[in-house]
Amino acid sequence: MTESVPVRCPVCRRDHLFAAPVYPCPCGAPLAAPLLRAARPEPITHRTWTDDWVTVRCPECDRQDQWPQPELGCPCGTVLRVPVRPVGTRSPSAPVEGPSRLRRPWHIPLPRTAVAARPSFRPVTIRTARDAVTAAALYLRWLGFRDVIQPEVRPVSGIDLRGPGIVAQVDPTTRPANLRAVECLWLNGLNSSSASVFFSLAGYADDARARADQLGVPLFVMDLTGCPQPINAPADELVSTGV
Repeated sequence: MTESVPVRCPVCRRDHLFAAPVYPCPCGAPLAAPLLRAARPEPITHRTWTDDWVTVRCPECDRQDQWPQPELGCPCGTVLRVPVRPVGTRSPSAPVEGPSRLRRPWHIPLPRTAVAARPSFRPVTIRTARDAVTAAALYLRWLGFRDVIQPEVRPVSGIDLRGPGIVAQVDPTTRPANLRAVECLWLNGLNSSSASVFFSLAGYADDARARADQLGVPLFVMDLTGCPQPINAPADELVSTGV
């Protein structure tokens, strides 16, 4: 079972229970970064690709690889970096496994807000800005939007994804998405009679978040695992109901 740790946002003081995403190791074993329970999460105000990756050792094959640093999108708009135990250390509460101990099978639950009939979302790791757009497109298709496409060259409008009844913008930069970006996306959706959805890697400015709530624009925060997290009520509703 994936380890969950309590995480408190240092900005709004909201408490969360967070579990690191699970990925398949090349050996086939499901693997999650071991979280450091006693460490304080840090708000991400500036991104570097070096800081966004951590070394994780597979307990099955002993292989060490670089995995995305676990991140949590708080509803207040802050994106938190959740610390990971360094390779070579063990959780004080973790049992020592002898050679004859049988490991229990892993189980990856659906997101708590997902519709029961919907299969689990299969993300793609984000390493480039293009990967972020691809991850958002996959997520929209998972929600039920069909024929979502991404242009080869980003248009002047800033719309990264289009499909029947949907337009979406993806901000892969290290700055929180601003008010103008949210309003421009909403206007594009209004002009084409489409729903508008925003995805951001670095969260949203306070005024952008407030305006999105007023306009009913779903806001999602993405981490490098490629798993979008809803951070406002319209986004929660979209995840719960789908298309």
